Amino acid sequence: MTATIPVPGGSVATRIALLSGPEEALNQAQASTATCAPGLASGPWYFDAAPGYGPGASLTDAAPAGIPRQAELPEEYRRASDAELEERITRAKEFLGDRVVILGHFYQRDEVVRHADFVGDSFQLARAAKSRPDAEAIVFCGVHFMAETADLLSGPDQAVVLPNLAAGCSMADMADADSVAECWEQLSALYGEAPDALGRQPVIPVTYMNSSAALKAFCGENGGIVCTSSNAAAVLEWAFERGQRVLFFPDQHLGRNTAKAMGIPLAAMPMWNPRLPLGGNTPQTLQDAKVLLWNGFCSVHKRFTVAQIEQARAEHPGVRVIVHPECPMPVVDAADESGSTDYIQKAIAAAPAGSTFAVGTEINMVNRLAAQYPQYTIFCLDPVICPCSTMYRIHPGYLAWVLEGLAAGQVHNRITVPAATASAARTALERMLAVRP
Repeated sequence: MTATIPVPGGSVATRIALLSGPEEALNQAQASTATCAPGLASGPWYFDAAPGYGPGASLTDAAPAGIPRQAELPEEYRRASDAELEERITRAKEFLGDRVVILGHFYQRDEVVRHADFVGDSFQLARAAKSRPDAEAIVFCGVHFMAETADLLSGPDQAVVLPNLAAGCSMADMADADSVAECWEQLSALYGEAPDALGRQPVIPVTYMNSSAALKAFCGENGGIVCTSSNAAAVLEWAFERGQRVLFFPDQHLGRNTAKAMGIPLAAMPMWNPRLPLGGNTPQTLQDAKVLLWNGFCSVHKRFTVAQIEQARAEHPGVRVIVHPECPMPVVDAADESGSTDYIQKAIAAAPAGSTFAVGTEINMVNRLAAQYPQYTIFCLDPVICPCSTMYRIHPGYLAWVLEGLAAGQVHNRITVPAATASAARTALERMLAVRP
């Protein structure tokens, strides 16, 4: 009898490469795991020029026609070995010294995040960028909206660089400025614009950090605010002090889970479908609403299910299940707890040795936690390796390219928010900064 050969440890990219390797290795690897898209083993430059988000969790999401596309990466970076790219990144970073700061999101692949000066969630990294005012360039190894936020909070003379322009966010793209403006017009016509007896406006817009600078600006212009997954409850409290209702976009699940935990009934949280008049609701439903939820979601966190939690409990008695609040409500309800990426990190770090965790968030982060804390058993609820499609577009080849460009005095892929948009967007961000969870 042939023993099953488990997938070896190491980075997600290494495991995906094994799963997409020769047939014998592939069969052995699939005995214990699988990947959602074989194309993940290829360099992202094979997909950058094509419409869509590329292989990964958001592969089936519809991408807007106007999303940025990355020009072809020079051949020398596409052909370079992993070891060569590692050496070139290290050499360029040493040459640049304090002139550059590299930011790496929790969901970023290990081969990139190991070069980061700061690792965290989108807001932590934006604040990290603000803490280095003397750096000439900020290289943001994340996605487009994160680089925009870094540009909003960094100095005017600092260049924010996104190594791959095709690294967008399907959730952020589910709420565009025109659709939100149309929604606002319909709500204004229904609710009017006069405050109630307590001075509260009919509706306050709240956008998740995972949104474009244009939507942050919309909130800034209309008395609204930005939130993160860690301060969403405090931000909703802020909004309800100033408004009778909240329009929450783009992630329905974070909005629903947060409002439900605050005691708001589900009947008072209708969904707004931007393709339908009144979002697919009756006027009375909207009049009775407390939180209007935009029909958006994260494709990574949508993959987690109650069945996965049940299986984890059956196979690992005493397992502690922690999921991200971007997961659907039934998953959050079935878990032991939910929280932001930072919350998940801290909860695991504080646990007693020997603990077992089933984690519902992006696979790169879970894989890194498992390597960081060998005294625990840590695994992803979803047994299929399916990283964030767009976060995975940041490949070491692109990082080497932008760093060597900076070393040569060339700025590739600079992200700049137009001045008119930036002013209003900063207003919404400053309101958020003033709110304490």
